Amino acid sequence: MALSGTTPSTASADEHRVGYTLQDGVAVIELRRPSAGNALDQALRHGLLAAVRQVHADGGQARAVLLAAHGKHFCVGQDLKEHAHALRTSPESAFDIVRAEYNPLVEEVYALPQPVIAAIEGACVGAGLGLALCADLRVSGENARFSTAFTGIGLAADSGLSGTLAQAVGPSRAAAMMPLGDRFDAESAHQWGLVHQLVPDGCALAEGLTLARRLAAGPTAAYIEAKALLRNTCGMQLPAVLEREAAAQQRLGRTVDHQAAVQTFLGGRRPFFAGS
Repeated sequence: MALSGTTPSTASADEHRVGYTLQDGVAVIELRRPSAGNALDQALRHGLLAAVRQVHADGGQARAVLLAAHGKHFCVGQDLKEHAHALRTSPESAFDIVRAEYNPLVEEVYALPQPVIAAIEGACVGAGLGLALCADLRVSGENARFSTAFTGIGLAADSGLSGTLAQAVGPSRAAAMMPLGDRFDAESAHQWGLVHQLVPDGCALAEGLTLARRLAAGPTAAYIEAKALLRNTCGMQLPAVLEREAAAQQRLGRTVDHQAAVQTFLGGRRPFFAGS
């Protein structure tokens, strides 16, 4: 699936596993292992981590991030063939990749300050669901399917799923979804708040890119502050929340975008946001 309107970056991560492009303020990270449902083998994990770190390195140039996948499926989770080989050859260290590879990957995606959109088609299960839940917004094809999946192979959860799932759908529903591991459809995911926009199959990438471009043209500093407030004020007492909000507003009040937007609004014009 081509990424319309993007050009390859010279800093692309792992040329055959993960694509990275940056244009018009949108960084696009694309999983490229369609023959295996974008199952997360070592090359794909390493390529993803390199691509996410490139977003961090690109700093202010990347004003929004789109996480997408090539082929029929977003991500079917860990490559079980790779895992079975590890269990046979070195069972004592087979799960070292959770701390060594999955944890850093999830932490880096979750730490992206910019708005992150995940474009989901087909299967989004296990660690793939964990990866999608690191995004702020999720656009899904109508026939996408989801599952926590881990208990189906006798495991609990990794990739941050035990935390992010409860945040997305609520602790009560997550308490059922985690142990049962039942598959659920895109319509249910939309009703529960896990998916923010349903689109016809095959359109998730295009719609996700449209949304990413819209965000990239907006007040980047305000988006970053809003994201940080939502992430960091959960569980705080109201006075602490109010103080954090006040501090954020003071910082934003000094930005060029805010000061220019006030003047353009007063002049009856639509504001232009430079991202500064």
